[in-house]
Amino acid sequence: MVSALYPGSFDPVTRGHLDLIERAMPLFDHLTVAVAINSQKSPTFTAEERVEMLTEILPLGDRLSVVTFSGLVVDFCRQKKIGAILRGVRTVSDFESEYQMALTNRHLEPTIESVFVMPSAQYSYVSSSLIREVVRYGGDVSSFLHPTVEQRLRDRLQSKQ
Repeated sequence: MVSALYPGSFDPVTRGHLDLIERAMPLFDHLTVAVAINSQKSPTFTAEERVEMLTEILPLGDRLSVVTFSGLVVDFCRQKKIGAILRGVRTVSDFESEYQMALTNRHLEPTIESVFVMPSAQYSYVSSSLIREVVRYGGDVSSFLHPTVEQRLRDRLQSKQ
């Protein structure tokens, strides 16, 4: 078995993300959920807030942890001796972009494998950007977000209006 990294923006973390984490746990000795710090993006929540939300709702322990990172995923994996990168694939377009990224990562670091996991059908169309948009217009997202995350997202987006 091997350790894996699940990188993402998690802005906000959805039940689709949580589903992927749950599906991945039996596959790896340890899973690190890594909140990406990307200076090119303007996230709704700071990296620290996203880590805080993840640590509130995930069963952290010896086999699951949450961190932040910046830079190349393969560099972070190399530094932490992580052998696999976990990625969710919802659609054909997801696969195309993830496939390109996986091949690039393999070129940069051949010893790190990319592992693709499909979400449950009920979350196959859920994205953080879609959820943010629904919340902006007052829609019900309770089936897509943990209640803690939903409240924080509503509070954040309503304060911006």
